[in-house]
Amino acid sequence: MAAGVEPDTCFYIQNARQMIGKRRLDLSVDPPPDLAIEIDVTSKTQLSAYLALGVPELWCYGGGKLQVFVLNQAEYVEMETSPTFGNLPVIEGILQFLQFSLTEGSSTARRAFRQWVREALAQ
Repeated sequence: MAAGVEPDTCFYIQNARQMIGKRRLDLSVDPPPDLAIEIDVTSKTQLSAYLALGVPELWCYGGGKLQVFVLNQAEYVEMETSPTFGNLPVIEGILQFLQFSLTEGSSTARRAFRQWVREALAQ
C-alpha cells in the first residue's frame, strides 16, 4: 500500500481460496491481487506502483486500447494474451464488447460477453 495504488478493480484468481473470509487486506502477509485492472481516463497508470506490490498481471485500458502486462523477473512485459485466461482472446473480446455496449447497452453487452466466454471455454 505504500506504493499508493488504487486499481479500478482487482481480483484474486489463483489465490482466491487463500483470501476467502478475509475482511481486511494486509499486504505484509497476504499476497497481492492476481489481476489488477486500470481504466485510464484522466491519468496514465504507473506500472512501477504495481511492480512494487508484485501484482502478477495488470490490464490497462485507455484511449480505446487494452494492454495486458505480465510480471516477469521484476518488470512488466506486454503480452498479446492473458496467461490467466489461456487461449481466450481477452483483448479483442473485451474491446469488441465495449464497442457493442455503446450501441446495445451495458446489460445486453454483459450478457453477450458472458455467453462469448462460455462458448470460448467450451471449445
